[in-house]
Amino acid sequence: MDETGSADKPKISATGLAADLAQRDEDGNPIRVCIIGAGEMGTDLVTAIRQMRGVEIASIVDRSLQKAVPALQIAGYEDDRGVVCETHASITQGLENNKIPIVPDAHEALSHDRVDVVIDATGVPEAGAELGMATLDAGKHLVMMNVEADVTIGPMMQDIAARKGLVYTVGAGDEPSSVMEMYDWVTALGYPIVAAGKGKNNAFRIDAVPDDYREEAERRNMNPRMLVEFVDGSKTMVEMCCIANATGLVPDKPGMHGPDCSLEELNQVLCPREDGGLLSQKGCVDFSVGKGVAPGVFIIADMRHHRVRERMNDLHLGPGPYYTFYRPYHLTSLEVPLSAARAVLYGTSDMKPLPRPVAEVCALAKRDLKAGDELDFIGETSYRSWAMRADEARSLGAIPVGLLDKGKVLNDIARGSLITRHDVAVNQDTPLYRLRCQQDTWLGYEACA
Repeated sequence: MDETGSADKPKISATGLAADLAQRDEDGNPIRVCIIGAGEMGTDLVTAIRQMRGVEIASIVDRSLQKAVPALQIAGYEDDRGVVCETHASITQGLENNKIPIVPDAHEALSHDRVDVVIDATGVPEAGAELGMATLDAGKHLVMMNVEADVTIGPMMQDIAARKGLVYTVGAGDEPSSVMEMYDWVTALGYPIVAAGKGKNNAFRIDAVPDDYREEAERRNMNPRMLVEFVDGSKTMVEMCCIANATGLVPDKPGMHGPDCSLEELNQVLCPREDGGLLSQKGCVDFSVGKGVAPGVFIIADMRHHRVRERMNDLHLGPGPYYTFYRPYHLTSLEVPLSAARAVLYGTSDMKPLPRPVAEVCALAKRDLKAGDELDFIGETSYRSWAMRADEARSLGAIPVGLLDKGKVLNDIARGSLITRHDVAVNQDTPLYRLRCQQDTWLGYEACA
C-alpha cells in the first residue's frame, strides 16, 4: 500500500465492526456518506474514509467549489475522480460512473436517495441548525462534528431524530466523545465519576484575536479564527459543555477551574475540597492546562472500596481513593467515520445530549463593547465562550454563545462581563434561533433565549 492508501482496499482478518464493514464491502453495499464541508475537517474525513472498507463517499458539499478537489487529491484519489453535480440526476450519474460528486447545494446532496448518513463538518452553528434539520427531514442519520450547534440545540435535534427513528450522534474522536467512551466504561463498572475532561493543548490567552495568530494559522494550514477559538478557551468551554449535557456532570463554577496540574496530579487536584482538591462537589467537568495532559482526555473515579483500592495499588495505580483513567490522544476527524458506520449498521449513537441540559455555553466580552456595536463570530474579537450551569445562566439572562453572531449591543458592556439579554439583541431571523426557541419552550422555560 502506498502512503495514500490502496485504490482497492486490502482484505484483512476482521472482527466486530470491521467484519461488518468488510461484509458490506463484499456485498457491494457500502455505507454511503455525505460530507458537508471540505475544509480541514472535511479533508480529514475524505482521507479517513479512503482507508476504510465498506464505507464510501456519496458526495462532498463544497459551496465555493474550491476545496473538494484538493481534499480528494490529498486523500490520494485520481485527479479526475471528483465531478461537480448540481442536481439529483447528476449526482446519480456521477456515482454510476464511479465518480465522487462535488455538490455546491447541501440540500441537493443530503437528500439524495443514495445517502445513508450525513456528517456536518462545517463548524458553524447556523449551518449545523439548518442542515441538521434538513438531514433529519430527509430521513438520514446525522453525525454532528459541529459541537457549537450541539450545545445550542442538541436536545431538540436528538428528540427529533429519535421520533423519526434516526440516529443523532456527536462524532467519535473529538475530546467529548473520547471522554464519553471512558465515561461509559467507568460507570458500567459502578464507580462514581468525580471529574471528567481534557488537557488544553495550547497557551490560554483570553484576549486572543485572529490578527495576532494569522501567521501561525497559515503555517499550520488553519483558519485564524478557528485557531483563536482554541487559544482563547472558547473551544474548551464548548467541549466541556457538550460532555456535561451528555452525562449530567456540571461545571463546578462558571468557567471551571482549569488548574495548571500534571497528569499525575489530576486526581489530587480535581477532587473534593475536603480531600485537598478544588471541587465543591463530585460529578464535574473541567480541564487542565498542566504539562502532560494534552492532547489526552481523562476521567477521575471514586474507587474507595478497600478491596478495589488494594487491587489498584497492586496494579501500580496508586493508593486511591481517587483514580485517573487517561487516554493520551484523540484522533479528531479521523475517527468520525466510525460513528457514521455504527449509526447505519447498529442504529446507535456514540454520544448524544440528555433531554434536559445541565450546562450552557455563554460568553464574556473580550473587549469593551459599545452600544450600537455588531457582534462578530466565536474566535474573533467581541467575546469568548464561558461555560456555566444551565440554571445559573438562565437566572442571569445569559445568551447562548451560538446565538451571538451579528447580535446588536444595546448597552455598553465592560471587558470581561457576561453578555446578557439586557445588553444584546440577538439576530432572530435564523434557523438556529428558531430551533433554540422551540427547545426552550419544549423544556418549559419562560423566555426564549
